[in-house]
Amino acid sequence: MKMNGSHVILSFVCLVLGFMLAFSYQITKKETTNRQLERQWNKEYEYRQQLIEQQEQNKKLQAELFKKQQRVREMEKELASEEQIYFNLVEDAERLRMYLGKVKVKGKGVEVTLSDASYIPSEANATNYIVHEQHVFQVVNELLIAGASAISINGQRLSHRSYIVCNGPVIEIDGTQHPAPFVIQAIGDPNVLIAALTIAGGVKDQLTSDHIVVDITEKSEITMEPLMQK
Repeated sequence: MKMNGSHVILSFVCLVLGFMLAFSYQITKKETTNRQLERQWNKEYEYRQQLIEQQEQNKKLQAELFKKQQRVREMEKELASEEQIYFNLVEDAERLRMYLGKVKVKGKGVEVTLSDASYIPSEANATNYIVHEQHVFQVVNELLIAGASAISINGQRLSHRSYIVCNGPVIEIDGTQHPAPFVIQAIGDPNVLIAALTIAGGVKDQLTSDHIVVDITEKSEITMEPLMQK
């Protein structure tokens, strides 16, 4: 086939158009790729910013949590201290009730029995060998000094307002008369109480020199009922 001039021109135009289309396609493809990369970068940047903000927020929350935990520990210490104070107050109140005879008490202790001496021919006066109130006072006072928490005489519990008077052959405790022998019970550390009574030249020796028969026994358990309200 013989090509004329118009065919050459048409071929050239088609070649140019093909080149332009191919170039345009490459440009468009490159721009599309760039836009996708830009959107991806923007999204990653946005995620990174959100992550940083979240980390900052976590740090603030963590600091606030530590602060509140510290406050909780301080409050627990304060409560423990208050609880100890209340516990001590309850113990003090219970101890005072015990001294006042308001509550029943039970514990180990000692029992001291004071008995009149048998007839002593050398003593002209019979009152020189019987138990008097001062003998009972000596024992009671020594037991209190040695730490006795509760004391009774012939089963009658003493209070801080008790009185003891001698009334002939008997002694009177808060208006109730008791004959000899006088059994004095005390709740407390028996080792301390007995040591206090039997120390050389102490209460036991003084009572013995007054012809009083003294018997001291350690007790594993003594129970005293609360005082009756009058």
